[in-house]
Amino acid sequence: MNLDIYLNMMYNAAWYLIPICLFAIIIKSAWFKGVLGEWQVNLLIKLFLNKNKYHLIKNVTLPTFTDGKKQGTTQIDHIIVSQYGIFVVETKNMKGWIFGNENQKQWTQQIFKHKSKFQNPLHQNYKHVKTLEACLFTDNSNDNTSIFSVIIFIGDSTFKSKMPDNVRFARGGIRYIKSKTDIVFNTEETQSIIEQIESGRLERSFKTNRQHVKHVREIIEEKSDTKSCSKCGAEMVLRKATKGKNTGNEFWGCSTFPHCRNVVKVGCLNYY
Repeated sequence: MNLDIYLNMMYNAAWYLIPICLFAIIIKSAWFKGVLGEWQVNLLIKLFLNKNKYHLIKNVTLPTFTDGKKQGTTQIDHIIVSQYGIFVVETKNMKGWIFGNENQKQWTQQIFKHKSKFQNPLHQNYKHVKTLEACLFTDNSNDNTSIFSVIIFIGDSTFKSKMPDNVRFARGGIRYIKSKTDIVFNTEETQSIIEQIESGRLERSFKTNRQHVKHVREIIEEKSDTKSCSKCGAEMVLRKATKGKNTGNEFWGCSTFPHCRNVVKVGCLNYY
């Protein structure tokens, strides 16, 4: 075969392979999994919640404040406003076995023999709830009993720990939302809340998203030195021994003590 013809065929084949490779990389990325998970939850909400009773607001970025000064942003996957309350939904698109409890700082994902840690979504969503609460109820006319945190897992995952009632898989999250039947807002209040959220959210744009990603990275860097318990994933706190041969010595102890008694010597990674 003529060499030029062969090279030309290889060149053409490469151009077909490039987009295929790029597509394979994209669908395996954490970004794509997140987008896919949110899309699936959007579909569940539209199919199984009455749109005349439940109003969905997607991808809400809100500013966060400390002592009246803006300190960054928080991004909420879904906010559902109804007469039965406000539901702040955090989506997790994951596979494998999921281990965790309400108090642990980190949960565990296990796929075959591989284990990895991820932030407790209840703690993650707590910030979302408190930020929204501060935006809506500045006069303290309502408390957080009207705002519900909901964690919905999507994907081929299985809970291997007993989860709190507001952590559900797929349609279980919809059932949890529907389980709240006490009317806490009248029609006018519900519409006012929707308008407050829409007017208080930051503009949906590439710039807003880029600034939020930058803020999240800064938080991760600040927390990079935080110690987590190797046994249960909860935060380790600095303590001082009050009895025994180590009296007066400082050590890292699990914050869930006495439930977990794991300790680590200060300046040492060896457990004792």
